[in-house]
Amino acid sequence: MKILDLEAIVAAPAAQSPYPHFSLGGALKPDAIPSLMADFPAIQQPGFFPIDDVPVQGAFAELLRDLQDPAFTAAVGTKLGLDLVSRPTLITVRKWSAAGDGRIHTDSTSKLATLLVYLNEAWTDTGEGRLRVLRSPKDFSDYAAEISPVVGTVFGFRRGENSWHGHLPFTGERRVVQITWLLDESKVAHKRRLGKFSRLVKKLNPFS
Repeated sequence: MKILDLEAIVAAPAAQSPYPHFSLGGALKPDAIPSLMADFPAIQQPGFFPIDDVPVQGAFAELLRDLQDPAFTAAVGTKLGLDLVSRPTLITVRKWSAAGDGRIHTDSTSKLATLLVYLNEAWTDTGEGRLRVLRSPKDFSDYAAEISPVVGTVFGFRRGENSWHGHLPFTGERRVVQITWLLDESKVAHKRRLGKFSRLVKKLNPFS
């Protein structure tokens, strides 16, 4: 792999409470980071965009190839107790966060697991925009872990009825690549349609 440090990802410990998840810093090869940051897509709107809808080049394209490598998929599946190798994936990318993003949720039942790769040079420690692994659906202060979205950090989790997560409101640049493993191909098309509708709403009303 040219971008991901598979050995570091395999070695990272997984937690089971309040739901299966893992996180680590240093998941990217250090010498690849400058090119990866430079090749990040020039997205102008908030929201997640499918990789087919944004310009992809250079080191960023290599990251996407790594994320779809069977060895990486198998490693994530092992940590989360799932067989993900045969499952379809949807990869999306975000550059900007809006005030309404980050609300507490579990993810839809069409998802089996999700992994986030953060690509921000630095982050504050005030809590805004830092993803939290939550124990309940209504309280941001009741969390088991907090993940800073700095470059090289990844967070993966198994979707379940209690896989609550989110972050305190943040408006501004917050770079992240998301790969989701879905139940079947029909769910991929459905997610694409939902994403396009959501981005249209935000374009018409950026404060929604």
